[in-house]
Formats: sequence, C-alpha cells, structure tokens
Amino acid sequence: MGGVRSPRTGLSSLRLVTRGTWFPSQGDKNTQMADHSFSDGVPSDSVEAAKNASNTEKLTDQVMQNPRVLAALQERLDSVPHTPSSYIETLPKAVKRRINALKQLQVRCAHIEAKFYEEVHDLERKYAALYQPLFDKRREFITGDVEPTDAESEWHSENEEEEKLAGDMKNKVVITEKEAATAEEPNPKGIPEFWFTIFRNVDMLSELVQEYDEPILKHLQDIKVKFSDPGQPMSFVLEFHFEPNDYFTNSVLTKTYKMKSEPDKADPFSFEGPEIVDCDGCTIDWKKGKNVTVKTIKKKQKHKGRGTVRTITKQVPNESFFNFFNPLKASGDGESLDEDSEFTLASDFEIGHFFRERIVPRAVLYFTGEAIEDDDNFEEGEEGEEEELEGDEEGEDEDDAEINPKKEPSQPAECKQQ
Repeated sequence: MGGVRSPRTGLSSLRLVTRGTWFPSQGDKNTQMADHSFSDGVPSDSVEAAKNASNTEKLTDQVMQNPRVLAALQERLDSVPHTPSSYIETLPKAVKRRINALKQLQVRCAHIEAKFYEEVHDLERKYAALYQPLFDKRREFITGDVEPTDAESEWHSENEEEEKLAGDMKNKVVITEKEAATAEEPNPKGIPEFWFTIFRNVDMLSELVQEYDEPILKHLQDIKVKFSDPGQPMSFVLEFHFEPNDYFTNSVLTKTYKMKSEPDKADPFSFEGPEIVDCDGCTIDWKKGKNVTVKTIKKKQKHKGRGTVRTITKQVPNESFFNFFNPLKASGDGESLDEDSEFTLASDFEIGHFFRERIVPRAVLYFTGEAIEDDDNFEEGEEGEEEELEGDEEGEDEDDAEINPKKEPSQPAECKQQ
C-alpha cells in the first residue's frame, strides 16, 4: 500500500472509481427497457432507476467493507503521480500569471537578503577588531613572549573536585620528594607546537599534512583572519605567521578567499547567502633544496640513433599541505571545470571557511580536543536518532542491524597545483 492519504480524499476517490468501473451506465439499462416503457401505469424507466440505485448502494456498502478491495484500489490511486509541477500545469492561465508575480516578489526578497548579508559582513569586520586584542594576547602566551598572571591562569574545570582530592593525596607525600619532582619537571617556553597540534587533531587538516610538512608547521606561531575593507568586494584573508626557519624566508603566508553575496541572474532562487567563488594564494620563497611541494625524479632516456642511455633529473609536483597556497583557480572565462577540479576547489573553499569560522576563533579548544569532542557528540547524536528510526521501521530485523560507522570527512589529499 502506498503513502498515507486523508480518509476524506481516499474515500471520495474510491466511490468514483467504484461507480465508473463496475456498474453499467444508466443509458444501457434504458436501451434494454425500450419496449417496456410503462408498467401498471408507472414509467418503467423510473422503476428500473430505483432498482439500480438500491443495488448500487448495496454493492457499494459491500465494497467498502472489503479490506482487500480497498487496499487494491488505494494502491492504484497511490500509483498516480502527484508532483507539484504536474499540479501547476493543470492550473488556469490566470492563476499561473499570479504565480509568476509571486516569483517576481521572491527575486526581490533574494536581493534584500543579499543586502542583509553584506551588513552582516560589516558587523563581522567590526567585531573582528574587538576580538583581535584577545587573539594578540593569545599569541603572546603561545610563543612565550608573555607569561600569564595567576589570575589569568585560573580556570575551574569540571573535574575540579577530583583534582582537589588528588592534590590532597599528594600533600601527604614527603615534602622533599615533592620538591625533587617539581625541580625535575620541564618548563618549556610558551605552548610548544600549539598550531601543529591542532593540525594533527583535526581530520580535515591532518589529511593534508605529509610527514615532511611537520617540521615546517612546528614553526607556525599564529593564524589570523582579515576581512575586506568597507566598500571593497567581499572577501577574507587567512594569514599564517611563521617564526624564522630553515625552509622559506616568508614570515607570513596568505590565502585570500573572494566571496559573492548576490543572487545568480540565471538561478536567483538558489541564493542562500554569501558563497566563496574564488581564491588566491601566495608565492613561497623556498630556500634552496627545501621546497616540499616538488620532488626530483631521475629518468633514463635512450638515444634513438646511437642507442646510448643518459639519466636526466626532473621536478614533479609533490603532495604537501603547502600546496594550499597555490590553489586551483575557478574558471572565469565561461569554461567549466572537470569533476575532479570542481571537487578540489569546493574542498579548498570548505577548508578556508573552517579556518575562519572554527579554528581561529576557538583555537585552544581544538588544541585540547574539546571542540572536536563536541563535534563528534553532535554527529553521533544525529546518527543515533536516525538508527533508532530505522529500527522502528525494521521491526524484527532490529537486532541484526549494524551500527553505521562514523562518516569520514570527504576532503582531498591535497590542494592540487595549477
């Protein structure tokens, strides 16, 4: 049996199908009675009509009480396609004309919505300036340039009671042993490998990082987000600040994401807010022999005439996180990208958005893993709810159902070179 229908609609349709399918028309009955027009002073067609009406009611009542017949007819009714487009096609021209007017209003709403998001971008710029002093202090604590005060270091954790009990137990230990242990405890500068640890913790980023990228990322000191100036096209810049290192001379590597907040003329109803439409990287000034985005291969060539063989070296692209700064360009000349290129570009946009919205504002929580645990709990809750619904539908098969594994992020292994 198909989808659920309202009783009123289902029954009304059933009566129409019943009368039109199983009972002969009144015209056929009248033709058969043409030679007996009157009987005992009463018109024969009136008598026949009364009999037919009575029989019809009886048969209809019988049909309505037969669940198999009802199920078969309902299934037949459900098989008839009912789509919004097919319904619109049946409407009168005057109604279609009014629907077109509503679409015109909807386009105007989309343009107003675009203006709304432009003002949201202005607010983001305003509040970014308020956040920045806090982010600057964060960098000073991470690099060790400034040591936080006792008041700044005070934090009440959820496990505070357990930690207090553990502390009381430690107080019972011999004081000399405690002092000796404290003296041996290392005290590195700042928070070592802060941003590199975030890269390792976040799957979306760790998939981009190769083993030879790790020593470079350990020199990363800060990541900043800069919004476009007022009156300029909507965009944001990711700035990756590095301390002096043995790999490149740049102190800052940048990635600019260009955005658009206006409905598409060809498809205005698809507008759902600002979207990233393109991105630009920067040139990395690699020191000699330190460029991890290329690798050197040796290839043998045989001379066609003399038959001699020579070995040549050639540089080819190499997988690396630092390809992130040499992104694929969105096609601006009307030519469409192939499927792989579109996927790579979309993944790049998603990573840039993740840096802006999640990593930079909540860096310490991605360092400790608390933000990742929150994300995992939210995803597991959604999956658990879905599995429970499926179990209700499956019934007896519920015990045999396997739990779906956590969905892995669909990110590319790298941002491809042009």
